[in-house]
Order: sequence, then C-alpha cells, then structure tokens
Amino acid sequence: MDYPKEIFKAYDIRGIVGKTFTPEIVEAIAHAIGSEAVARGQTEICIGRDGRLSGPDLSQALARGIRKAGVGVVDLGMVATPMTYFAAYQLGTNSAVMVTGSHNPPDYNGLKMVLGGETLAGDAIQALRQRLVDNRLMHGEGAYRTHDIAGEYRARIVSDVRLARPMKIAIDCGNGVPGAFAPQLFRELGCQVDELFCDVDGNFPNHHPDPSQPKNLQDLIAHLKTSDAEIGLAFDGDGDRLGVVTKDGSIIFPDRQLMLFADDVLSRNPGAEIIFDVKSTRKLFGWIRERGGRPLLWKTGHSFIKAKMKETGALLAGEMSGHVFFKERWYGFDDGLYAGARLLEYLSKQADINATLHGLPDTVNTPELNIKMAEGEHYALMERLKNTAKFPDAQDVITLDGLRVEYADGFGLARPSNTTPVIVLRFEADDAAALARIQADFRRVLHETAPDLALPF
Repeated sequence: MDYPKEIFKAYDIRGIVGKTFTPEIVEAIAHAIGSEAVARGQTEICIGRDGRLSGPDLSQALARGIRKAGVGVVDLGMVATPMTYFAAYQLGTNSAVMVTGSHNPPDYNGLKMVLGGETLAGDAIQALRQRLVDNRLMHGEGAYRTHDIAGEYRARIVSDVRLARPMKIAIDCGNGVPGAFAPQLFRELGCQVDELFCDVDGNFPNHHPDPSQPKNLQDLIAHLKTSDAEIGLAFDGDGDRLGVVTKDGSIIFPDRQLMLFADDVLSRNPGAEIIFDVKSTRKLFGWIRERGGRPLLWKTGHSFIKAKMKETGALLAGEMSGHVFFKERWYGFDDGLYAGARLLEYLSKQADINATLHGLPDTVNTPELNIKMAEGEHYALMERLKNTAKFPDAQDVITLDGLRVEYADGFGLARPSNTTPVIVLRFEADDAAALARIQADFRRVLHETAPDLALPF
C-alpha cells in the first residue's frame, strides 16, 4: 500500500477523503499508532470523531488498526477534540486519537494523536510512516468498548468555572461538532443561549466552521446587533479554537483574548510564565510583565506549544489561530469550549464588559497574509531569507519560527506554514505610517531573494 508522504504533517495526519485518506490508509496508520503505543507502554487509546460525513467509516478503520496491534480502544463516538483529550485523563488511558478535519474543507479528514501524554508532532509523526514502510508492527487483538464522556466533561467544567452573574450569550458552531455540546454546557454554567448553526452537519451549509476568518463571523455579528445577547462565542469544526465577537460587532482576536486570560491567571499566580506564538501581538510582552508574569515567544503549532508548556511549567499559552491552553485549573490542552467558559467567568466579574473588551491595547495590523508556493518551495525560500535578508532598521531578528523582525514601533513576520505550502506573513505597528514602512522593508527583502514572487501586500 502507498502511504502518501504529504498527509504526514507537522502537527497531525491529514488528507483528502477517498484519495489520500481512505479507510484502508487509516487502518494501516492506526496499526502503526497502536504499535507505537505498545512501544511506549500504553495499553488503551480513547478515540473520537468530529461531525464530518466521513467520520464513522474512518473511525471504525482507526479502531480496527489500533486493535490489530493488541491495544484496547475506548470509542467515545462523535465528540469535540478536547473531549478526547479530557477522556485520556479522566479514564486513565493517557492516549487519544481524534478523527477530525478541524477547519479544513468538507472533503478533508485527519488524525490528531496523543500517546502517553505526548502530543505527536514533527519527527514522531514521520516515524509512524517509517514504521509502516519498515513493517515494524505489533500484532494482537485489542479489546473494544464504548464510553459516553459528555456528562463527565460538562460536570468537570461546571465544577471549575463560576460566573459572577447570569449572562445572555450567542454561540455560533458553524454546524461543527461543538453544536452537540456547547449549548447545554453554557446553559449549565448559568447562561441564556442563542444558538446559531448548532445542528451538526458535515456539509457545513451555512458558513465554514473557522472563526479565525472574519467572513465566518458575520452571522454572529449580525445576530448580536439585533438581539439582547451580551457577547458572541464561535467555535471551529472540532471545538479546540474560540472566536469572540463584542456586542457592537468587533472581533476580539485570540492574541487579545490571551490578554484577558493572562490578567486572570496572573491575579492568582504572580510570576507565572505565559507563552504565545510568533504571530501574536507584541503588546503581550508589556501586558504580561505589567501583571507580574513572564512572557515567552514560541513557535506556532499546537503540539509545539504543548511541548514548551511541559518543558517550562507555563500555566497559560495561546496562539493567534485561536488555540488557548490552560494549565491552571485545567489540563494544558487546547479547548475552545473551556476557554469560552473561562472568558465568561472573567467577564461576568467586570462592571462593563464592552469597556473591558474595548480597553485592550490595540495596534494597526494585518490579518494573516499568504504567499502560495509549490510543495516544499516555501521552506527553501525561508532558508534563503534567513541566510541573506538584512534588516538594518530592526531592533531584533527572531529566527525560532521563520523570521519575526522587531522594530521600535512594530513587527513583521514571514514563516513557512507547516500545514500547507505557503509563506505566512503578518504585520503590526503603532500607526499606519510605521506599518507601511515595515511592509516596504519586507517587500524589499522578498524581492531581493525571489524577484518574481507575487506578494499579497
């Protein structure tokens, strides 16, 4: 069997259903996952699937493959990704695999994997493919059981999160799997809930479940303007990311959400380390330090962030893409539903929610901009840039994930995506003139390195 190289990504395994990602391929990969689990001393793995149409078949293939290695399967059925992570703790398996296409188009699906408490990423994912190629597979007959985790998951959050007052909220699940769980969770927390697109439908008939794209928040924005809901929460297709919209339709992007969470966590844990990725606002450095915390900039990617949290003991981390990781009072994995609950807990104590949200420090900035390239070319270009690009006006050039160039009044970022063959760009500055100057500096080095490149700015 052919195991397409391109599906083994940096943070997960992901492909096109029926082409590069079939039940046969998934069963084979699952056999390798089960074999790796045995090598790590694991005996049982929790599995779940999101609301995609291909989920049931692929989930069955996953179970078959894991059991072939002699490893037991606990099938959670259709759940949000963080619920599989939670089940790994709650049921003591320490291992979980989720069948999810996350925010990819409907014809995609994939696997997110945790073995023995470690989120598989990078070399560990490539090693699964190598295990298949080398036929280093264990053989046995693993047990199979089902478990409904939803009640325990909700109860754990409701026992932890306390709203200071009842709130009226709107939630948009974009027909993703959080729709099966979020409305009840937030009602149990004491909220009145207006539901938008909370019926799970793998065709995603209304808009795509990706709250990082402002176009996918327009229905929620429109609803908030005409209803008496105080705030809007949006979730991605598998529930590990959160979008936030204010009453007047402003989007509170995840790096600014992290400011609120940092304020909250540091109020109880002075001196705590807080991690954010290279795409995030530079305002986080000062904000965290002012509250007695230690800011740490790190690589983009949920598995990289989780590994860094383990290494440093950080209590909180966040990514510009919407993943938020609470170690304080929670388990350190990214969970959009839990993040939403923690946000409401914080906001319910504020005298004026909108004043709090609009009072966050802001900048002039761009959304994520992408330069599309052929497979592998983006890494080659990035290497050339790192070796040759000169930024005479920069205060600092950070190379831990692409190039993040810090100026006195802003920053520019160019990094290779680990999921698609694009260079990701982002710019932020104190004012429009500074933004234009920083973009011009990046335009210059990009054209010096690749004169024919079509730039999106």
